[in-house]
Amino acid sequence: MDKLPVKMMDPTLAEMGNHLSDAMKILESGKLESEQGKERRKLSWKDIPGPLQGDGQDVVSILQLVQNLMHGDDDKQGHRRMQYVGEQGHMALLGHSLAAYISVLERERLRKLTTRILSDTTLWLCRLFRYENGSAYYHEDDREGLVKVCRLVINTYYEDYATEGFTLLSSKHPVIYQSAACRPGLGQHLCSQLGLPLSCLCIVPCNTMFGSLHQMDVALLDKLIRDDSESGKAPLLLIANAGTPGAGHTDKLGRLKELCVQYNMWLHVEGVNLATLALGQVSSTVMAATKCDSMTLTPGPWLGLPAVPAVTLYRHEDPALSLAAGLTSSQPVEKLRALPLWLSLQYLGHDGIVQRIKHASQLSQQLLEHLKTLASIKTSDVVSHSRVPPISGGSLRDVLGSLILSIVEDELNSPVVVFRFSQDNSAPSSGGSVEGYYAGERDILDALNRWLGEQLAQQVPLSGVDVVELEDEGTCVCFSPLMTAAALGTQENDVAALVEKLGEMIPVLCCTLRFRQDFKDEVLQQASLSYIEDQSWPGLGGVRYEPRTTDLEEDKRQHWVEKINNDLLKKLMELDTDLYFSNGPEFCEEKNCIFIGMATEDLDVAELVETIVSFGRDIEESGKLFENMTEVVRKGIQEAELQLQKANEEKLIEEGVLRQIPLVGSVLNWFSPVQASVKGRTFNLAEGCLDSTEPVYSIKAQMIKDASLDSPKSATKRFPGQKLFRRHGAGSDSVSDTSSVSHLEDSFRETAHVQASDADEAEVPEERRVHIVEETVLSDQRVPEGEETESVDTLR
Repeated sequence: MDKLPVKMMDPTLAEMGNHLSDAMKILESGKLESEQGKERRKLSWKDIPGPLQGDGQDVVSILQLVQNLMHGDDDKQGHRRMQYVGEQGHMALLGHSLAAYISVLERERLRKLTTRILSDTTLWLCRLFRYENGSAYYHEDDREGLVKVCRLVINTYYEDYATEGFTLLSSKHPVIYQSAACRPGLGQHLCSQLGLPLSCLCIVPCNTMFGSLHQMDVALLDKLIRDDSESGKAPLLLIANAGTPGAGHTDKLGRLKELCVQYNMWLHVEGVNLATLALGQVSSTVMAATKCDSMTLTPGPWLGLPAVPAVTLYRHEDPALSLAAGLTSSQPVEKLRALPLWLSLQYLGHDGIVQRIKHASQLSQQLLEHLKTLASIKTSDVVSHSRVPPISGGSLRDVLGSLILSIVEDELNSPVVVFRFSQDNSAPSSGGSVEGYYAGERDILDALNRWLGEQLAQQVPLSGVDVVELEDEGTCVCFSPLMTAAALGTQENDVAALVEKLGEMIPVLCCTLRFRQDFKDEVLQQASLSYIEDQSWPGLGGVRYEPRTTDLEEDKRQHWVEKINNDLLKKLMELDTDLYFSNGPEFCEEKNCIFIGMATEDLDVAELVETIVSFGRDIEESGKLFENMTEVVRKGIQEAELQLQKANEEKLIEEGVLRQIPLVGSVLNWFSPVQASVKGRTFNLAEGCLDSTEPVYSIKAQMIKDASLDSPKSATKRFPGQKLFRRHGAGSDSVSDTSSVSHLEDSFRETAHVQASDADEAEVPEERRVHIVEETVLSDQRVPEGEETESVDTLR
């Protein structure tokens, strides 16, 4: 925001605007802190409150602290701004500063100013949203307006409520009716704030036979109200939707208003579709909201205004009851809540407000038109159980295939688009089997749609799409630009990018859906693999490698299974492939598993399963060889100790006792040297036994072969850049000549190799042996006592 002009009646206002502009630039620039300061901040306990400094801090230091708390350790500028804050956003922020400044004016001047701000804002909103002769209540919590309206209705219905209190409620039980499609927790919040039991809340089901599954069942509501009236209860208020939180559907507001007039009830409407009342063309269903008794508007997200209050418009003739209910206040400071909205509405103007709402509606229509051209994305105007074929007449897959989404297409200005991926049964099969697919369980489609929504939100963040859970349809992707476009700055090219990404992901979803059953069949054919049934996993599925060892205890076996599968997962993640391998969802019940992600058209499922089995078998054999080698070496060392001890005893007998005595032994060795032969031992790892090294020393031309004579590893023949698990001619430029995958080589099996240079020489020890040689060297001096077992310690 540019500097405010200095030619103002109050210089303080100009200074306040300039300071706000400077503060916004500082907080958004991210260039205040030096590299040394960042390093010091990383090493400090910044999350622990510290003492208040006695000498105070300057403005820049305080703003730096705010910036650090806002952005944390994220140094990427792209992740710092949570939403787009334009000029109109700066005006809303300036309104909060002005409200604090205006509150210090003298009481009479403050009263006149707040009255003007409140009356102007109320008049503008009532004209914008076609709500004639209405009053306005501004509140921070968007549920607070409904709470105040309920108190107004209670005070109106129970004339002596102000003096008698809850005793009147006990004599005639009040009832509040709410649609089942309302946002979760709204009715419970009302009862909690009003001090009413939950029995005062009546949840009205939505249509089950005709019409949308998200519209309130008017006929059933009529019956419920009639029954409550006959039983002595007091029907007070009905909460209807002009745009449900999930699907964006609008109740039959005209018919509901007739019921409320018939039973003398209050009708309250809320929802995102109320924003379309500002447009030139409004659908008849939404236009009926202008006749309701009260409505709650949220202009903040609609217009991209940060920290502006929600507004509840209502009609009531008794100011005293409105004051008792809290809808009006005699305190001028509370009326300043409308100041940020007052400034922002003037800055945008009537045309700017209408243009923003119209732009969001056009984005929805643009996306809806593209979705209709995609075969696997289901949209429809009406969904009812009467259209669903009976289960006895078809498979559950066909039933769920017909559970498509509801989009109110007759409402031209509906700003909410909800869509869901559903396998098109008419699509041609290429390499996968559609028949017999898991009986079409909906949980799998929910998992795929959840993955679809998360990927779209991640790859096209400016689209503002989100994942929603609908009771009847399941997991869906919701595009509500009226709630996100102004804050994110969504444009038509962002919707085009969303459609493009969606077109790229649909083939992946279709292939994964087809290959799931093939993957399961291939896994079940392998005795060493167990298939993990987890319908919440968005991918091919999960497997567990089961070792063939059955003689282990249960604890050791579980540890062995965990080690093999962890090593197997690491090996698979190192492969050059497009597949995603994971240990499963965070809260997966199955442990020690490997889950495979989404598949592509050219996936060779058989090769994938064979590779998993081969890698698992190699890891299992490597582990067994390591354990066997450890045991063999331990036993070999014990045997070597016994043989060396026996050799020392034979040496003592051969040389005699006198030669073991110091000085005497030296004299005897001088006069009569002992001719000792060289004796050694070789340790055979394969057989686990000690052999003599005499054949080695009998060879005159002894050569040590290089230690790296391993056989070359076999590798799958692939073209440069080609990934693994690709089928031949399956729509991929990279073609593999074979589906086999090279096995892992065992590093524990081969050590050093010994080979004679002459083929006619005597037999030499075979490869893969480790030679442990002990040599007895002729010496003129006797070995001191106690050092004859030095070779044993060296062997250890």
